[in-house]
Amino acid sequence: MKLKDKVAIVTGAASGMGKAIAKLYAKEGAKVIVSDLNLEGAEAVVKEITENNGVAKAVQVNVAKQEDINHMIDTAVQEYGTLDILVNNAGIMDGFEPVGDILDERWDLIFDVNTKGVMRAIRKALPIFLEKESGVIINTASTGGLNGAHAGATYGASKHAVIGLTKNTGYMYAQKGIRCNAIAPGGVATNIGSSMQNINEFGMERTKAVQAVMPRMGQPEEIAKVALFLASDDASFVNGTVVTADGGWTAAF
Repeated sequence: MKLKDKVAIVTGAASGMGKAIAKLYAKEGAKVIVSDLNLEGAEAVVKEITENNGVAKAVQVNVAKQEDINHMIDTAVQEYGTLDILVNNAGIMDGFEPVGDILDERWDLIFDVNTKGVMRAIRKALPIFLEKESGVIINTASTGGLNGAHAGATYGASKHAVIGLTKNTGYMYAQKGIRCNAIAPGGVATNIGSSMQNINEFGMERTKAVQAVMPRMGQPEEIAKVALFLASDDASFVNGTVVTADGGWTAAF
């Protein structure tokens, strides 16, 4: 088992990529905090894990709230004694709005969830990692964090920021036994589309040409395998970088 006796937190773990990551981590021996705003969904994932002899606990978390993030990380320490792996996976989508159509309140919400939530979780976890001189941080970015035509301006900017935060964190703490990497998935079959509101026709039309060259949709389990690699000692020399997992989509550009 690649994560035997490790303690992991996975946000946005009630469905999609987060669910797949939590289940795979548990299968590989980790004790997992299954974190999500959807507590019922998180508890269902925990039930799946425990029925397969894994160890997990559900925690309801709105990653846009500092107090929820604090509770999530404190729960990991209280339940399992420490924290070894932090997976910042929770995120929401925009409606493909170009900058001319952005509403301030939507911009603020997407950044609070996709970017500030990541920063706050890392900030809260760092004292634990620094004290024991080890820790792994994995942030779910997006090919939209590398390119300009995979979503709207707000989502793209939020994920570009996550990549910048990942690189800075990886470098800053590289000599402290802490690794920080990001995964940039391409199109993956998840329910993130449910967070899309009032699809912008102009923005969607402008991205059609790019969507058309996507080789295929990915499955959450494929992203989970990348997250397992990054969390494990197999990735001991991988730090401060972005692993693109998109089936070759961005290789076209």
